[in-house]
Amino acid sequence: MTKVRVAGFSVSIDGFGAGPEQSLTDPLGKRGSELHQWFFGTKMFRAMTGEGGGSDGVDEDYATRAMAGFGAFILGRNMFGPIRGDWPDESWKGWWGDNPPYRAPTFILTHHPRAPIVMEGGTTFYFVTDGIESALEKAKVAAGEQDVKIGGGVSTVRQYLKAGLIDEIHLTIAPVALGHGEAMFTGIDLPGLGFRVTEKAPSEFATHIVLSK
Repeated sequence: MTKVRVAGFSVSIDGFGAGPEQSLTDPLGKRGSELHQWFFGTKMFRAMTGEGGGSDGVDEDYATRAMAGFGAFILGRNMFGPIRGDWPDESWKGWWGDNPPYRAPTFILTHHPRAPIVMEGGTTFYFVTDGIESALEKAKVAAGEQDVKIGGGVSTVRQYLKAGLIDEIHLTIAPVALGHGEAMFTGIDLPGLGFRVTEKAPSEFATHIVLSK
């Protein structure tokens, strides 16, 4: 049965899932990249960026799992890029170049229509303007027997959590205090939504926590 999962989502020890002031030069917000140090050294990340080497161990295991078994992805507009409002033209196609890492149908939540974008490697971006439930219905059809990943950002994950539509969350708690940014769980009662911790594993750069219903 298809599950709706969040996987490999990095959060600071003070609860922020991204830094403030996202921009073209700071796509994760100010200091946001500090949340992802656990990922940058893994074999998976280095292979994605065309490099060799990288670490094995806990972080590599969870990095691999964070992208495996998904037949579709859902991203918020901010996760797709820094452009706000109407699309000025068709030039922006995401942060990831011609061959994004998703390699599956990827649904972008937005208020502004745009034609699908077919990328290299199997990724097609679809722009959904009629809400999170509609995007999830489309993603489940596209995913078939595989799972759907809610890829972020913070606002998108929060919306799906509040709607009770997520089955499993894998968080990486980075040993970093940001002080400001996008708060992940403010006003959200995880136990009240039925979540409990089912896995925990520390590494040098993070503590991996899986919460399931």
